[in-house]
Amino acid sequence: MLAKRMANRLDVFIILSILIFIALISRLGYLQVVQGQHYGKLADGNRIRLIPILAPRGTFYDRFGVPMVSNRPGFSVAIVPLSGPVDNAVMDKLAGILNIDPKEIRDKVGKKQGSFEPIIIKNDLDPAMITKIEERRGELPGVVIQVQAIRNYPSKELAAHTFGYVGEINEEQLAKRKSQGYKSGDFIGKDGLEWVYDSLIRGADGGQQVEVDVAGRPVQVIGKKDPIPGDNLVLTIDSRIQQAAEKALDEQLKYIQEKTIHKDAKAAAVVAINPKTGEILAMASRPNFDPNWFAGGGISQKDWKNISENKFNPLNNRVISGEYAPGSVYKIVTGAAALELNKITPLEEVFCGGRHRIYDAWCWETKGHGNESFVSALADSCDVYFYELGLRLGIDNIEEYSRLFGLGKKTGINLPGESAGLVPSRTWKLKNLEEEWYEIENLFVAIGQGFHMYTPLQMVNVISAVANGGTLHKPWLVSQVVGQNGEVKQQFGPEEIGRVPLKKSTINLLREGLRKVATDGTAGGVFEGFPVAVAGKTGTAENPPYDDFALFAGYAPFDDPTIAVVVVVEQGGHGGSAAAPIARKVMEAAFNINQPSLLEIPTALRPGTIL
Repeated sequence: MLAKRMANRLDVFIILSILIFIALISRLGYLQVVQGQHYGKLADGNRIRLIPILAPRGTFYDRFGVPMVSNRPGFSVAIVPLSGPVDNAVMDKLAGILNIDPKEIRDKVGKKQGSFEPIIIKNDLDPAMITKIEERRGELPGVVIQVQAIRNYPSKELAAHTFGYVGEINEEQLAKRKSQGYKSGDFIGKDGLEWVYDSLIRGADGGQQVEVDVAGRPVQVIGKKDPIPGDNLVLTIDSRIQQAAEKALDEQLKYIQEKTIHKDAKAAAVVAINPKTGEILAMASRPNFDPNWFAGGGISQKDWKNISENKFNPLNNRVISGEYAPGSVYKIVTGAAALELNKITPLEEVFCGGRHRIYDAWCWETKGHGNESFVSALADSCDVYFYELGLRLGIDNIEEYSRLFGLGKKTGINLPGESAGLVPSRTWKLKNLEEEWYEIENLFVAIGQGFHMYTPLQMVNVISAVANGGTLHKPWLVSQVVGQNGEVKQQFGPEEIGRVPLKKSTINLLREGLRKVATDGTAGGVFEGFPVAVAGKTGTAENPPYDDFALFAGYAPFDDPTIAVVVVVEQGGHGGSAAAPIARKVMEAAFNINQPSLLEIPTALRPGTIL
């Protein structure tokens, strides 16, 4: 009986063993045959990593082919997640090597935990840092060094406000552009042309399929896709004029601060365009910044402090967003309106005894100019003469001609942050100040004081309209978008945005008066002996409780203008002494007067230089 029971138990055990074996074989077959491809992918996911290769951004060239913005090789450190969450010990060790807060690494890793993509921790590593990481490779599983193209601005601050800068994409930008192919860790244009043309100049990233060992060390490259560099931009900028403008700004600001009573003259703007086309030849704003501060691993605390604690805001492009009372530069508009509406004749004289005949409004020349006709009044910048024109015109006519000259609205330049300015009017004052317009205010708006607020770019369009006979052009900065093979993908040209309806006689009188400004008038001393005929207008705008702002607007050559320039120096004093000398230096560069030889020009700005 016992033997029989033992035999039954053995039979049951054998049957169970067979069933278990069949189940295991079935499961193994299911995993190998049915789920084999799925688990094969998972296994590859553990040993194969896709290491992105960032595409170089397109190069910016000046109008003559001089490279102004390019790229340089650099290295970044990233963490490649292995089979599970990144070890805190690894992050702590890496933070110690990089001399950053471990929390900074944990925050970056936490956002992408569970992803097989490399998580970039720091960009633009120096060689010493790379060496330290390589020496401790065994302690840093999953940490890899990647090659990347770093945006490079070889002339540092030159045209910084025009070019803008790049930085790592933030969460808000990523949410808006994820559908366009942007991803976490990408660098994106943050301002200027870098921002406007980002989608064209960013290119398409490539990558490598790399097999890694259990420590995350690369074993072999399995596949590679080369990145596609972004398109290049050919600009309207003339790099030599740009350099001259920036140098003139810096030297003049230093001189004013050190040699005059205007110690707070620390902000300024200059813009030069071709009045026939609207092409921007140079654009500079002070104070300035170096876009390279942002281009590598992010701006340092020291550099950001220099920017954020500067009350004059170095990131502000004053050419397009600075709004200023135009001072006597506005007399161009007042004079044009008075002549067109027959409020004055060219030869009619107005007596200037230093004070207006009715109101308690004084001329800048308190002893008076005597009898002034239109041309002499413009040359002398006689306030009393233009007070009289303001009374005769009235605010409604002044507003009308301001808008005809394009003031009070954006020019449409393809840069972010342009301001519209402000044209004073009855409606504006009633709406914003809840006050009626008074007749005495016509005197002050007629000479560019009062509520006027315009950008240097708007003012250069005003002087350009006189220079070219009445055409308002949309200012532009990019002439071509060019592919890496040299193919021109987009071509841009002049765009008319308005016409100032002025009779030829009015244009000629304005030009004659502006020419006398530079020969016998308020800018005569600055342009004395200048070999090219210049026409222009100085301006001094009161800005209490601060020092006066200095302005100059001019063009040359007088008979066939190819350049128009506007300069504004905040708290610089008089336009003739503070702003006009900067314009002269810009024109010297434009006409190759007193310029350095080619050997004296920085390598980055020599024609034909390839970076």
